[in-house]
Amino acid sequence: MTRKSENPVGVDSASSVDLSGRLFWPAIAAIVAIATVFLAHQLRAWPPHEDETLALFIGRDSLPELIQHVTRDRGGAPLHFLVAWAVAHLGFSLGGLRAMSAFFAVASIPLVALLGARLVGRLSALTASALFVGSWLFLFHGIYGRMYSLFLCLSLLATLALLRALDRGGRVAWGLWVAAGLACVAAHPYGILVLGGHGLYVLWARRDRLREAIVAGLALLVLGIPFWLTDLVLAGRFDVGVGGGGAKLGGPSAVAHYLWSAAGDATAGWRWVTLALVAIAAVGLARAPSDSRRLIIAMVVAPVLAFLSAKLGGATAPESRHLIFLAPFMSLALGNGLVTLTRRFRPALAVLVVAIIAAEVSWAWHRTAPLFTWEPNQRQAARAEAAQWLATSSRPDDVLFGYDPLFLGAWERNSSFSRIVVPRADDVLALHVLERQHPVGRGIWVLDASKRNNLKPRLEIDTVVPTPASLFEVRAFGPFLVIRTRDETLTPEAYLYAAARTMLVGRSLGIGDTDTNLATVEKASRTLRGYGPSLRGDSPDSR
Repeated sequence: MTRKSENPVGVDSASSVDLSGRLFWPAIAAIVAIATVFLAHQLRAWPPHEDETLALFIGRDSLPELIQHVTRDRGGAPLHFLVAWAVAHLGFSLGGLRAMSAFFAVASIPLVALLGARLVGRLSALTASALFVGSWLFLFHGIYGRMYSLFLCLSLLATLALLRALDRGGRVAWGLWVAAGLACVAAHPYGILVLGGHGLYVLWARRDRLREAIVAGLALLVLGIPFWLTDLVLAGRFDVGVGGGGAKLGGPSAVAHYLWSAAGDATAGWRWVTLALVAIAAVGLARAPSDSRRLIIAMVVAPVLAFLSAKLGGATAPESRHLIFLAPFMSLALGNGLVTLTRRFRPALAVLVVAIIAAEVSWAWHRTAPLFTWEPNQRQAARAEAAQWLATSSRPDDVLFGYDPLFLGAWERNSSFSRIVVPRADDVLALHVLERQHPVGRGIWVLDASKRNNLKPRLEIDTVVPTPASLFEVRAFGPFLVIRTRDETLTPEAYLYAAARTMLVGRSLGIGDTDTNLATVEKASRTLRGYGPSLRGDSPDSR
């Protein structure tokens, strides 16, 4: 990596070396404190999300059940579910899960600083750390109770471990890289892209350590077999493979657009602002030391090559969060570019940093307003009322459709609330869940009129009863319509029929998710029956 005798571009004079040296870690500590206060204050601002509910519901299982569920049914990286399991069994629920996201997000800040000090010098690293904390990717995923801040933190640890191993060599150093790499792929399937970037960098810039790197890489490959197998389960669910023709991402233009979107969420996503910041980052990349530049390029090229060769199914939609491990490198290049461009007049650096952070926060506000404004009081009250009704009137064998946050609220109020959930976007897994129930309990569905993907989001919903009306009971709570069958549905066929009738109500009310949900129900029914009749007609009991 950067030789000890080199003077990184981010430090351009003896006085600035001294200044950044004295203030570097106190300034990083101040950034950490500001980020901690913001994330702690806003921890419950954003409304609960179904993916957070999913993690906590799976976390309610015993540890063997959780491992079986992840490895056999869902696939993907298990480390986040282990964190959710610990949170759920300690009784902390959503607040605890989000606190873990905030912890790993905050822990990533000094890691960005360490990496930046090594790659581009302390002044550029300090600048980059401040810019990184202002980005939507950091602010949102520092609150969102999923695996992305965990993935970010572990990807940085893995990269720092690689650089240490390349410097020192030896079994201990490479063993640390293997351990960090395994943790990274355990946190998210895209951890393989982080390791791919590491491999490209070694081949390009550090062939002097190639033999040791190959041995360590083979060890990681073997030790990671359980993770590769769970990733294959996930890939099978979403029709991901190698080859062209992906429905969501395919071809150079689509990959370029995806990277552009990720760059916007790592900075400020308005077109001309992103263009200006990417241009400054390009300057910073060009002026970085050679080895540093090669590492950053290798980390970007690895996912590009993967996406160009991948076939992504129609249910797969990569988003900027999946490339969160690249956000620190974007910030480092941008920070180094700003330091380079302001080297003759340092006060301009502070002015530009403040202006860019303001743009980043504005973009985060534009992107996810409730992160700053909280959800409306009316919606919070309606959600609490609906969750309380479910908690007090539920049965342990009720069959829930999707991981709706109302179900999480009901579980927080009643620990015996049902844990039987039919996934709403996976017909194969949905059918597996139903076929395990003997008999199938009452069905429960939630229609939310306030979601942003609805035709007309609103805080009140009409009370519409599915047909036949004698089959259902319906309660409206503000924007939430809770629909439940009066009795047990008994069979998967009857449950799917009731689900289809409910989704048709959702379609009539302009609920955005109902087309996806109805497709899942119909596919599961066709698989169950062995042929493809529409569920929009008569009840199976009338056939």
